[in-house]
Amino acid sequence: MYEWRKMSEAERAEVLQIRKGRKLPWHSPPRVKYEGFVSCIFSAACYEHAPIIGKSHKRLAECERTLLEICENTETKLSAWCILPNHYHLLIRTENFDEFKAQIKLFHGRTARHFNLEDDQTGRKVWCNFFDRRIKSNRHFWASLNYINHNPVKHGYVPAWQD
Repeated sequence: MYEWRKMSEAERAEVLQIRKGRKLPWHSPPRVKYEGFVSCIFSAACYEHAPIIGKSHKRLAECERTLLEICENTETKLSAWCILPNHYHLLIRTENFDEFKAQIKLFHGRTARHFNLEDDQTGRKVWCNFFDRRIKSNRHFWASLNYINHNPVKHGYVPAWQD
């Protein structure tokens, strides 16, 4: 997703041409309509990867509490999650993906408003668009679980995933 900024104008034009030719969204992953039970890795980031969620421990804890409530209210099984100062990942299984997604959109809207008022930055863009990727196999599930567990280590927040 962030490779775009590193591309030359010619490379960007080529990528856009390919995406247009395949009738894909120009700047985001294609949205898939899931039916029945679906397992996926769900991620969202703060705009420009700014550490907006992590401005305080209270904010991090509130985001975690609300995301867990959303999972519970939409009957979404949560296998792993990671909430960092500038993004989060959830490994989920649900039959109610559309409802889950709708609740996430509401969560992003409410928190953006709340954080902007709290930080006296009305109008600031808080969230970048979310991303979901369907789990394709048992191996993909375990790789995703490992990725989420090691994400705080990768970003330097803890020395080991057990922390």
